[in-house]
Amino acid sequence: MKITRIVAAGLRGRTPPGGWANELKPADCVHTLLAVRTDEGITGFGSVSANDLLVEGALRVLEPLYTGQNPLEAERVTERLNAHTFWLGRGGSLTHTISGIDIAMWDILGKTTGQPVGRLLGGRYRDRVRPYASLLMEDPEPLAEKLVALQEKGFHAFKIGWGRFGRDNDALDERIVRAAREAIGPHALLMVDAGASDAFWPREYKWALRTAHMLGAWGVHWFEEPLPPDNLQDFILLRQHSPVPISGGEVLTRRQSFEPWIREGALDIVQPDCTKVGGISEFRRIGWMAEDRGLRVIPHGWNTAVGVAADLQLASANRTTDLVEYLTGSPFIDELSSEPWTLDAEGMLHIPDAPGLGIALNMDAVERYTGVRWEQV
Repeated sequence: MKITRIVAAGLRGRTPPGGWANELKPADCVHTLLAVRTDEGITGFGSVSANDLLVEGALRVLEPLYTGQNPLEAERVTERLNAHTFWLGRGGSLTHTISGIDIAMWDILGKTTGQPVGRLLGGRYRDRVRPYASLLMEDPEPLAEKLVALQEKGFHAFKIGWGRFGRDNDALDERIVRAAREAIGPHALLMVDAGASDAFWPREYKWALRTAHMLGAWGVHWFEEPLPPDNLQDFILLRQHSPVPISGGEVLTRRQSFEPWIREGALDIVQPDCTKVGGISEFRRIGWMAEDRGLRVIPHGWNTAVGVAADLQLASANRTTDLVEYLTGSPFIDELSSEPWTLDAEGMLHIPDAPGLGIALNMDAVERYTGVRWEQV
């Protein structure tokens, strides 16, 4: 089997807000779908956390390297793409694009063998996993209303992030967290994401430590990205003194970037994003590295239905991955799958056991948000 071409299509029109200082608009493109075509008529789908103009440029650079390659050998082909493009800049748009290609090749391997990707990764530790509803922070009252509504839909775990948290004052931060905890009750999982990768993050180590103690008092399950993502030494210090687990890693790419964070003990919970980090192949190598150090691996999942499907397969194959992120209110997740995501009575998501990623795309929705009819390209 050989790769004949790769088609990219950016998602836009209803891009959800990200909580960024330079806030996203509905017409902005931050996620791009890929279709990897083969000479045997099997197509694999991937998702890239990047603007489609960047992805299309990367594909032109990568085309001589992937054309004619065997997509059943995802790890080898991905390493080929990485190794031959080091001089063009590791970790940026090329790595993000390679991530989507890798995901799509695993999808092809699963479809060819009739197996779900999780089993091909070595075996399924679980056939369902708990999703946590991920939503932006608002003022306490409207945030509480949204959390109650999500709980009524069946979610038992929640992450609130970005917004005004850490950007105004400590009193407001605690009011937000208190309102969230009171809305969902004492037994639901609650996580807090400061979003310190935002442009010109205003807080420092002492704020993060003080806030960690406040979060501990409200039973927060983890404190995510409390410091800028280049501040390794302060992450190490914070993890040593925080009463709650510290998580991060969503902006890191390639396993080599994660290695010092894992080796030096900067994180309790490692959060690679398979649509950025190098795909499923790279994610699982990071997962093994983290597990060898006794760390949990929870995927960052602010992406698409294809990204969610990949995260579910990874959750089935990684021993410590007992939660996956589910971005609420995004049509790029809720509408792109031909079968709606549904929670069972215990608030769990079934991990598909169909071949490949186990997802069938709603091509009408794909066309609506990309302007591309993929059956015709």
